[in-house]
Parts: sequence; C-alpha cells; structure tokens
Amino acid sequence: MEMSIHLLVLNRAAYYFRIYLDEKMKMLSKQSGKQVPETLTQRRVFFAVMVLLLGLVLTLLLSLSQGAVPFSFDEMLQALLRRGDPLKQTILWDLRIPRIFAAMVVGAALGMSGALLQGMLRNSLADPFILGISAGAGLVVIVMVVLQVFQAWIPLAAWIGAIITTAIVIFLGRSGSKLSVELLILGGVAVSSLFGAVQSTLLLLAEDGQIQQALNWLIGSLNGRGWREVNAAAPYIIIALIAGWLLARSLNLLALGDDLAVSLGVNLGRSRILIAGVATLLAAGAVSVSGLVGFIGLVVPHGVRLLVGNDHRILLPLSALGGAWLLMFADLLSRLGSVELPVGSVTALLGSPLFIWLLYQRKTGTEN
Repeated sequence: MEMSIHLLVLNRAAYYFRIYLDEKMKMLSKQSGKQVPETLTQRRVFFAVMVLLLGLVLTLLLSLSQGAVPFSFDEMLQALLRRGDPLKQTILWDLRIPRIFAAMVVGAALGMSGALLQGMLRNSLADPFILGISAGAGLVVIVMVVLQVFQAWIPLAAWIGAIITTAIVIFLGRSGSKLSVELLILGGVAVSSLFGAVQSTLLLLAEDGQIQQALNWLIGSLNGRGWREVNAAAPYIIIALIAGWLLARSLNLLALGDDLAVSLGVNLGRSRILIAGVATLLAAGAVSVSGLVGFIGLVVPHGVRLLVGNDHRILLPLSALGGAWLLMFADLLSRLGSVELPVGSVTALLGSPLFIWLLYQRKTGTEN
C-alpha cells in the first residue's frame, strides 16, 4: 500500500514538473523577445486544413466529371439530380460515386494507420504493412485464386488473413508483459519474408489468367468496386478511424520516451497493443476493398507532419484527410488514359519521388 502511494506521488510530481518546465519555457521565450509559437501553429493547422479540403473538393469534382465518358458540368449536375440521360445517371451513381467513396475510405484508413504506426514505433519509415498485413492478405488471396475456391469471399478472406498475420507478429513482439518495438519490426520482416516466398511459389504454379487476377490484388486496384464493397467495409473503418483519433494522447506521451511515459501513467504494453490493433483494423479494412495499395500510409503522415508538427491530436485526422485526397487523386489519374492503370501503380509512381525528396530534406536538415 505504501509503495502504491509513493508511486502515485512520484507520478504526480513528474506531471507537475513537466507543466512547470512548459511554463518556464514560455516565459523564457517571451523574455527573449521571441513570439510564442502557438499562434503560428494554429495558422499552420488552419492552412493545412484549407489546402486539404480545397484539394479534396476539386479532385472530387474532377473525379465525378472525368473518365472513359467525360461529363460537362451541366451533364454532371443533371446526373447528380437524377435527371437527363439515364445512361449517364447509371455511370455516375453506380460506377463513379461508389468508386470515389471507396478511394476516400481506403485512403483515410491507410493514412491514419501509417500515422499510428509511425508514432507507436517512433520510426518515420514505418507504414501500415510493416506488421505483415500485406503478406497475410496477399497469401490468402493467392491461395484462393490459384485453387479457385470461394472467389466471392476474397475481400473478407483478405481481411481475416491480415488480422491473423498481425496477431502472429504481435505475439512474436511480446517480451514478457511488454511489447518490444525491435521484436515487433523483426517479427514483421520475418513473417513477410516467409509468406512472400510462398506467394512467389504459388504464382509460378498458377495459370496465366489466375496470375492476372492475383496481381490485381497484389498491386492494388479500385476497378469494379461498387456499393457492396463500400457498405461492407466503410462502417468498420469509420469506427476504427474514431478509435485511432482517441489514441492521440497515448501517442503524444509515447513520443516523450518510454521512461517518461511510464512515469506519467502510461501502460506501454496495453497502449502499443491498442495502437497496433487499431492500425491493423484500418489497414486490413483498406486491403479488403482495394488490395495492397502502397505508399499512402508512408508518405501522407510525412507530408502532414511537415505542415503541422508532431501533435497527434492534429496529425491523425489530417493524415486521414490527406490519405483520402491522395488516393482519390491517384485513382483519377489511373483512369484518365486509354488503358486504366492499377491505382497501386499510380501511388507508387507518385509516392516514390516524393518520398525520396522527403528523405533528402530530412538529410539536409540534419546536416545543417
């Protein structure tokens, strides 16, 4: 009992000491003539929100009007109001709108999932597939495609495969009652390598038509996604997005370091399992709709972090918003040509140069 009282007193002391240090830093900033950065931060957040919302609205209008059958603004408006040409109404309501919703939901899920894992692992190179999500989902899909069994259940099977694989990786990452970041990453790499080898072997044994069907999932595509896929995955993804936002405080405390986080009352093992679980649900839900779309969860949190900083209360929702915009923009580009490209290829083409530029900026900033 006395030990518990002493620990409680120490936790409170550390908490008030941190508040004292924050106030002291603000006083020193004022005394030195520097402007308190809170106003600047609010302006940066407002600027980031306006840029993302503007980009989202403009891309939405272009996505509704452009495609294999381009619409003028009047034609698009008439079709939205269920008037005019019945064929254009069908194209808009049964093909384009559900596909746009699917892109937004998948992009938001991948963006927040990447931000959660980067914050939990304290590694800016982490992405939603670092825990073996891609390997588990891809293996299940390839097995079902090669064996030609339960084809209609491939999205659900991909979701289950991703969840089970991540559960195995989390089990491998446990060290006693704690969750080791190093073991978690190593477990994800080991499981991904093993499942990747099995995938390659199965693809070599598959027929040409089966390989094409499997590659559509492995590369990532939104072609043919309709209201059925959106209605099946969107409710769970939205709930997981809300749950992820509620974990922002835990992520901010984990960013201070394990020792200080524990002194402030954070249960490291439970917090990391919750964060990893929510991130996995988001990424698995995205995989079940679009397949394996890369770079969204890696690049978007980077870009948002450059705009608004490391406060996860702001970083998480803006990463979801940025992911929704980027995937919708990539999907728009994928269907502008005469031949539709897989959206996963477009995100890789967009994300790779941007990621190289971010790494270069980070390197020059460190050297300076």
